[in-house]
Amino acid sequence: MSKLLHRLAVLFQELKRRKVVSVVVAYAIAAAGVMQVADVVAPRMNMPDNAVSLVILLALVGLPVVAALAWLYDVVPDPGGRRSAAPAEPAAPRAVAPAAAQPAAGRASPQAVAVLPFLNLSADQDNEFFADGVTEDVIAHLSKINALRVISRTSVLPFKQREQGLREIGAALGAGTLLEGSVRRVGTRVRIAAQLVDLESNQYLWAETYDRELTDVFAIQTDVALHIAAALRAQLSPSERTRIQKEPTSNLHAYQLYLQGRQSRVRYTVDGLRESITYFERAIELDPDYALAFAGIAMAYEELGEAGAVPPGEAYRRAREAAITALSLDPELAEAHCILGQLKAVWDFDWPAAEQDFKRALELSPSNADAWDLYGRLCSAQGRHDESVAMERRAFELDPLAHRTDYATALLRAGRSAEALEAAERAVQFDPHYDRGRATLGWAYLQQGRTAEGLAELELAVSLSPASTAWLAQLGQAYAMNGRTEAAREILARLEAWSQQRYVSPYHVAYVYTGLGDHDAAIDRLEQAVQQRAGAVYGVNGSFLFTPLHGHPRYTALLKQLNLA
Repeated sequence: MSKLLHRLAVLFQELKRRKVVSVVVAYAIAAAGVMQVADVVAPRMNMPDNAVSLVILLALVGLPVVAALAWLYDVVPDPGGRRSAAPAEPAAPRAVAPAAAQPAAGRASPQAVAVLPFLNLSADQDNEFFADGVTEDVIAHLSKINALRVISRTSVLPFKQREQGLREIGAALGAGTLLEGSVRRVGTRVRIAAQLVDLESNQYLWAETYDRELTDVFAIQTDVALHIAAALRAQLSPSERTRIQKEPTSNLHAYQLYLQGRQSRVRYTVDGLRESITYFERAIELDPDYALAFAGIAMAYEELGEAGAVPPGEAYRRAREAAITALSLDPELAEAHCILGQLKAVWDFDWPAAEQDFKRALELSPSNADAWDLYGRLCSAQGRHDESVAMERRAFELDPLAHRTDYATALLRAGRSAEALEAAERAVQFDPHYDRGRATLGWAYLQQGRTAEGLAELELAVSLSPASTAWLAQLGQAYAMNGRTEAAREILARLEAWSQQRYVSPYHVAYVYTGLGDHDAAIDRLEQAVQQRAGAVYGVNGSFLFTPLHGHPRYTALLKQLNLA
């Protein structure tokens, strides 16, 4: 029964997406009007008795015809119709006419592409992860093309249900073109439909339906990416084409396990990260040469280490081993270069080597938002604030959901508090319950001298995430800086009590001591954090929260340990 209900729900969603429901309703209203007119006019014009019956019959016959046409053509309020993907597999992919591929004048960003989550039209709800995997792999392929700006998966995910119109979605994502599609999997067969929409003209630049064996899924993903590049007239270098055409694994079951692992990892919870490692390890058991699965393990362990869920020494060691293995299997894997660069920054404090890895990751995948973000953090740690702001702005453009506060934070570190305030306000408008956004907005207010508003935002961040030691410690620091010493000491006592029960980063405790003006105690905690590689201690010199320590002799010695002095 649940499968039947799911199937009906999916069908109704597809009917809504293709505007079938709205078209049928409009047709029914119009037909009813015609029948009422015929009923009144026919007797007065001495028409045959069966005239009205004929009108009714024609209206009923026309209903399925209109519904069928609406299925094939997305009827929208804008001029012109939009043709849906062809219902049958063509002998070869269609070429895109030059006129259709020509960018429309005045379009916001013709080379900015957003891939909306592919709809799962399979009867089995468990195939949802497979449809999501197709989406992310197409994004990954497109991200390897230097001439395109590709919006990341995190930012397109909220638009999965298509509750907004395509133009509204494009405006929210800053994209001039959208790729939408669907996946239907039955046994060993898969049907994937994809359509590339120009939002200015509201016309399809390219559309295709693939009806293939499941083993052809990698070839389909490659073909979609190449046709999008052709439609947007993006020139591909030979190396870009080679990377796009490379299959990640020859084992389909391993690929499915990898997709499940990736879906668990991007939940960004401790349980999700641990679960993802299990899936990745199972994928590697089936294909020991699966480089992407090793990279997934590396990313999961790095995140567990920075969150304090696994002791940093263990987490970063395992992350490094997995990243090195991934690169030995595929030296051109951008994800592995990115995570290895981060490990060289947070564990080795080897800034030149980390920078080279970030640069290499961006050469291989220019639209990798995480690489831009982590590279920006490295620049901030070194005091290169203008570069950091530019990189975080790029990360935000590529993934405005995942990096919605990183740009504001970079502006705060650069001392550009007025701009940071605007960016932080946008972040909380998008998601009023985002704890990091509230904390960032709080510090932007404080830097602008708006103390009451700043403290209120930090208090809200703590209430939204009461288990976070970072926001609680930052609130303690803000209290101390603004004369509420007793409240700050109460928070300090709470953090010390928590540390007897669970891990509390000494980096966070240092916030409160800095606010209280106890600089030696703050540096004591920072030295512990350096030894542990705890939290974000690698970025201490770029943080405005520790500016009061900069003149302390022990602080200079601390920077030497970080290879920053």
